[in-house]
Amino acid sequence: MSDVLPEGHRPGSPELRRTSLALFVAAVGSFGLLHSPQPLLPLLAADFDIGAGRSSLAISLSTATLALGVLVAAPLSDRFGRTAFIRAALTTSTALGLGCALAPTWPALEVMRALLGVSLAGLIAVAVAYLREELSPAAGGPAIALYIGGNALGGMAGRLLAAGLAELWGWRAGLGGVGLMAAAGTVVAWRLLPASRRFVPATAGLRALGHRTAGVLRDPALLALYGLAFALMGAFFTLWNPIAFRLQSQPYGLSAGGAGLVVLLYALGSVSSARAGRLAARRGRRSVVLVAVLVLAGGVALTLTAPLALVVAGMAVATVGFFAAHGVSSGWVAVRAAGRGRSAGQASSLYLVGYYLGASVGGGIGGVAWERSGWTGVVMATAAFLVLAAALTVGLSRTRSVLAAPDVPGAASSGS
Repeated sequence: MSDVLPEGHRPGSPELRRTSLALFVAAVGSFGLLHSPQPLLPLLAADFDIGAGRSSLAISLSTATLALGVLVAAPLSDRFGRTAFIRAALTTSTALGLGCALAPTWPALEVMRALLGVSLAGLIAVAVAYLREELSPAAGGPAIALYIGGNALGGMAGRLLAAGLAELWGWRAGLGGVGLMAAAGTVVAWRLLPASRRFVPATAGLRALGHRTAGVLRDPALLALYGLAFALMGAFFTLWNPIAFRLQSQPYGLSAGGAGLVVLLYALGSVSSARAGRLAARRGRRSVVLVAVLVLAGGVALTLTAPLALVVAGMAVATVGFFAAHGVSSGWVAVRAAGRGRSAGQASSLYLVGYYLGASVGGGIGGVAWERSGWTGVVMATAAFLVLAAALTVGLSRTRSVLAAPDVPGAASSGS
């Protein structure tokens, strides 16, 4: 029996089209489920008679358990395979997403949202590794970029669909509609996703896993990048989670659907991320990330103004800054790890852990800050995360560089 692996799917092949489409629709549905409660937080707070801080757990619980789930799913898939993890993740997350729409009590909704994060880890921790293994080098980059585009599109579509349906028929219709969208994606992915052909199990045992993990925890620059992921996402979710409360309150008084339209600003993130990546190739990653953090801070400050147009403009500027910083730093992780002879996949997984822990902590803090101190409190809490992000970026300028390598598209892919 030959030990030679089959060739990866090449550009133009039917298998490549099936693989790319399967993971694109999977990403759209999954990230729609993850982020769909964000514009519904005021409705959840009113229906269950809870405060803004506790309502934010509908997001924070999922992102927290997702971060922890990545720690388990990534090494398990390295040992036991990719396809089964992806299919199980899609099936269970769809069932839980639909179940959330039927939750009879707030504690029941909390439990299901926490379990949803665990199930989504089976896709998020595995999808890029699957694409790297199964596709030829020429096909891998575009397919990974398409998957990441599905992440962003799903996060935006889930919020918009949930807000629009909730305005007509309530939050249960909003979550249920996104659940049906995810179910359709799951069916398509199950039918199209080819079985793994090039998967090679990693060395078994906790000792081997510990060795790989220790390798990406010894480098100060990698540790700073994990912290940067936490700080950036913490700032972004501290700002974004309470915005629905502000826009639906006086003096604006927008409906759930109207307030939900602000999520269209996420489209700016795709543009800023791509342009920041090209700029980083010319100017250096450290300087581009630092400028992006300053842009994010400027947008946050602009939201302190009263006119609705300026508030929305501030959110737009902050979104541009966040995606520019995250787009560069996520690719930086894989480049740094590879340049130091470490496991790029393990480093990217730890970046995702920091990223989603930041979303969990920041989202919760944002809700509490709004409840206690209004928008001024939200801005102050966001500023604290940004100070940390700036300090970590400046600290990265003092670490010894490694030989430059091309950024790996989607090295630490995520959607927000």
